[in-house]
Amino acid sequence: MLKVGDKLPEFEGFNQDGETVTSSKLIGKKLVVFFYPQANTPTCTVEACNLSDNYTKLKKAGFQLLGISGDSVKKQKNFHSKFAFPYDLIADENRNIIEKFGVWQEKKTFGKTYMGIVRTTFIFDENGICTRVIEKVTSKTAAEQILEG
Repeated sequence: MLKVGDKLPEFEGFNQDGETVTSSKLIGKKLVVFFYPQANTPTCTVEACNLSDNYTKLKKAGFQLLGISGDSVKKQKNFHSKFAFPYDLIADENRNIIEKFGVWQEKKTFGKTYMGIVRTTFIFDENGICTRVIEKVTSKTAAEQILEG
């Protein structure tokens, strides 16, 4: 998994509108990249809505936001439209970005072991250097966790 001091990996992905988003264009402002397991699921919705509800505070603190999951562009579009998120969601179906950040890991739920996205938030400075990794994301207070750093 990416750690503090690491550089923002180079990546390219499609947002909810099918437009290309490249990591090189995200340098210059503080950046929050949050990975979530699946669009429109209860916990992921709580996290994404908390970030949306606190978007003004996050923006005032100088952050730009980017959400990433392994969902399709269509699923991201539905999720984005349903809640009118003010930030982009990236569809990473082939897991290129997910694996570059190291969040595709073994998970356990109800005694069942499987591979999946570990909910993680990465914070980068204006130069694209990771300044913080939040591994224990609390969906209901995701924005506060970012702002307390």
